[in-house]
Formats: sequence, structure tokens, C-alpha cells
Amino acid sequence: MSTHHISVTINGTPYEGDVEARILLVHWICDTLRLTGTHIGCDTTSCGACTILVDGKATKSCTMFAVQANGRQIMTVEGLEQGDKLHPLQEGFHEEHALQCGYCTPGMMMTSLALLRRNPNPTEHEIRVGISGNLCRCTGYVNIVKAVQYAAEKMQAAEQVPVGAEGGE
Repeated sequence: MSTHHISVTINGTPYEGDVEARILLVHWICDTLRLTGTHIGCDTTSCGACTILVDGKATKSCTMFAVQANGRQIMTVEGLEQGDKLHPLQEGFHEEHALQCGYCTPGMMMTSLALLRRNPNPTEHEIRVGISGNLCRCTGYVNIVKAVQYAAEKMQAAEQVPVGAEGGE
């Protein structure tokens, strides 16, 4: 079996290693690097549970070989946390009761983050279209949409706070 040396940055941390040419990125992230927030659902691109951001673009990590990630910037759900504060998406999923079993949640959050970066103020329809590649078998999507709307509002409000305003400078 041929192996390739790769180096990637995941959530701001550089990683490198030798990988078999055929190993999927999702398996390298979860099994080798032990970043277990990314869920493995179907291995066929159907469910979206394994969605991560690759160079800022929502990508189903079961569709990409680890060797294809060489030199790329990756963000997994673990990268959402901001120190001891939840990201607005995490907060929104909690506040709006947007999860039940939670299996789809990491992929939903990463897909939603990519959507909000492209479109900071999406309509309900745009959110539904944006998350349409991610399946949830528990919630019916209503509260997921509310969670994304919650996060959009919170993220927009944070951008409008002048630098230094929160510290009284």
C-alpha cells in the first residue's frame, strides 16, 4: 500500500502524518487524530453528519481522501468553541432546542456556519435550502432553522459592537 505524508491545519493546530492513499478524511480525523466531534453517518454523502469546513467551504468529509486535504485549512465542530464561550451556533442549538439525539448536530452546525459566512442574514427558505444536504431523523428541522436564525442575529449584533466598547475603553 502506498502512503503519503500530509500536513493540514485543523482548528488552528497543525497536524501531519503518513496516510494510505485510500483513507477517507473523516476516518483520519476521527480515528487517527481522535477529533471525535465529526460524526460518521453513512459514508455515501447522503446524511451530512461528517460535514466540516475545508478552506471555508462545507465539505462532507466522507467524500474526500485525507491526501486531498494536504496543505488545507480545516475546521471541525471542535473549532466552534471560543475559549470558554459557546459559538452563537452552539448557543442557538441549545437555546432553540434544535437537537434530540444530536447525531446530525456537528454536521448541521458546520453547514450552517458556511451558510452564515456566505449569507449573514438568510431567510427561512435560504436556511432550509442551505441545510438540505444534511439529514436529521429526529427534529423535523423547525428548531434547527430557529437555531440558525438565532445565531445569525447574534453574529450580526457582535459585528456591530465597536472595538473596545465592551471593555469601556
